[in-house]
Amino acid sequence: MTAVPRTRTHNRRQVLVTGLAATAALATSAVPSVAAGSPDRSTAGSDRPVRADLPTARLPRPTGPFGVGSAILHLVDRSRTDPWAPDTSPYRELMVSVRYPAAPLGATPRVPQMPAAAAAHFGGPEGAAALNLGMAPGSADWGATLSHARQDAPVHPRAGRLPVVLYSPGLGDPRTWNTALVDDLASHGYAVVTVDHTYEATEVEFPGGRLATMRIFDGAPPSDPDALSALLRKVVAVRVADTRFVLDRLPELNRTRFGDVLDLRRIGMFGHSAGGFTAAQAMHDDRRIRAGINMDGQMDYVGGALPDGSRLSTVALEGLDRPLLLMGTESEGSGDYRQQPSWAAFWRNTRGWKANVTLTGSRHASYTDAQVLLPQLARQGAEPGDGLTAAVGTVRPDRAAAAERAYVTSFFGRWLRGHDDHLLDGPSGRFPEMVFSN
Repeated sequence: MTAVPRTRTHNRRQVLVTGLAATAALATSAVPSVAAGSPDRSTAGSDRPVRADLPTARLPRPTGPFGVGSAILHLVDRSRTDPWAPDTSPYRELMVSVRYPAAPLGATPRVPQMPAAAAAHFGGPEGAAALNLGMAPGSADWGATLSHARQDAPVHPRAGRLPVVLYSPGLGDPRTWNTALVDDLASHGYAVVTVDHTYEATEVEFPGGRLATMRIFDGAPPSDPDALSALLRKVVAVRVADTRFVLDRLPELNRTRFGDVLDLRRIGMFGHSAGGFTAAQAMHDDRRIRAGINMDGQMDYVGGALPDGSRLSTVALEGLDRPLLLMGTESEGSGDYRQQPSWAAFWRNTRGWKANVTLTGSRHASYTDAQVLLPQLARQGAEPGDGLTAAVGTVRPDRAAAAERAYVTSFFGRWLRGHDDHLLDGPSGRFPEMVFSN
């Protein structure tokens, strides 16, 4: 098997997510730092040939009645200096994808899950595959995986006005690391806007193949809970600012790119890990977001169980007056609101509709494309360093994907469309893997 030995380097996201401050210095010591004022480590796209015999994997087909189109947008926020690269980036640049229900385009090629240069870096020694999943660098051809979307396909004429759902990925992950779920939601009649958080993702590919790589661990690594808490506060603040900037741009994009088919009165958001935290906090800070899903993301700044609650987020302390679904896993420190301190605080304080589902046999990465891709790669000899079960658990990949899709589509159908299929009323015989609480 192609495997990478267990190291501290692929747990950087977990360090922030679980608040293991003692691990932080070890986790970041292997990451080359960039001195202040040096170039931003953006690099030209790699044209390195990929071996033809490397393992590859496929994403499952969407389940909705529509095809899927894709628009890729380069957005520039000139109102703020990039907080992760203030010496080299006088403004904040973001890459955003919009997936939407599309008319059939016959033989038009499908869009790759990741653009070429990003895919090469994702699978390299400083990419998310190694750092977050423990995959050996160069052990899989990530660029070979195709989405089910067609680039710039016309919006399906029978799709009507489209509710808009934003997606924020986990720490270090690119916006493309939940493509199976995003494409599925679009096939059910939603415009899904996925956001890369530049310099926090291990790589973001800009037009022309330029890569901006992770910088959040540049300089001295966090060595104590206070420093780690400060870093996580900054991470979430930057992500929420990114989200609100994208929301600000949607009216113009609706007019100029989408023929006014986006229904900006019906906006939701979901995210995984730090992205789930981002979705909840953005809802708290911006009333344009009407409903949200937090997929296995804590809502505190490391150590939310402290007696004074000083590291709890405002969304955990104050709750929401709009619906939020918590989707937990069986990872350490996760589960449900009775086990996760910041979720417990949110549960007590929120006034809006709430429910909590936990996927039996799952792990933290189960709510990403890892759940369906890693088992395929493992069968070809490319296995995560800690083993497949440590990465995605024991739940069957097809059942996990089906449950995740069903609950996400049901939630947004209920709260953005007014179509209630009653899946969220209680435990479901269709999905016994999902343990339900409300």
